[in-house]
Amino acid sequence: MAPLSFSRPRVQLILLVLGIIITGTILTSTSHGYWREFDGRPPHPPHPPHSEKTPEQILFDRLAIIFPINNNTDMQFYRNTWMRDYLYPVCDWEEPGCKIVCNRTSTYRSLDQKTFCFSRELKKYSDKEFFIKLDDDSFVDKDYVHYLMLNSTHSRKPVYISDHTRFGDRKNPDTLHRVLYGNGKFYMFNFQLVKCLNTDFTYNGPRNEDAVFGGMVNSGCGESNVVYIKEDDNKIWHKRYESKNKYIDLAHIKNH
Repeated sequence: MAPLSFSRPRVQLILLVLGIIITGTILTSTSHGYWREFDGRPPHPPHPPHSEKTPEQILFDRLAIIFPINNNTDMQFYRNTWMRDYLYPVCDWEEPGCKIVCNRTSTYRSLDQKTFCFSRELKKYSDKEFFIKLDDDSFVDKDYVHYLMLNSTHSRKPVYISDHTRFGDRKNPDTLHRVLYGNGKFYMFNFQLVKCLNTDFTYNGPRNEDAVFGGMVNSGCGESNVVYIKEDDNKIWHKRYESKNKYIDLAHIKNH
């Protein structure tokens, strides 16, 4: 067997490889805190676990914002607000981002049927506790929504939050006349209300979609069984948003 030959270039190469190995070992040991134990210092604390959700985040996970849209609705605006993670767009036809699809073209005179459409679907959403029906020319304050949820969470009674008024309809004296209903820009309700909605409710129509929702509440839940809460209009903006140095036209193009 021939003796090993250690020429100058070969020795330099071996020393270079050893240097790389030793440097890598030192850097790895330093990053993991191994050397700290040798000089008496305590090791680095472990990496903190992924942050857990706050109680507010857990509560908002139980919210769905029902958002009927049409060709004029600017989804980009709403997806850049606090509502983005809770939006449930109600669409006429299947398209990207839709949560509820009614499979019919809606007009101003058929919005009551769109309300029936999403009300039937909501009965499947037992994982949600709160729902907001919001017009696409409206905006609501997040802290106010949080306040409303805190005050009504785990309620055993149906809760219906809005600016309620009586609907006059003498052509439907037994179904819609004098029904208490919420304004269209915003109404909020819980799953207890969804469960008792009468989505087979009939009347001579077409009629105002928000009054029809009130009719479903009255017919299915019974007005005396529902907790009606008046909204704070200072926390809800309709048609336009005005605050300090901001002015936004929320209804630049009329719908329908």
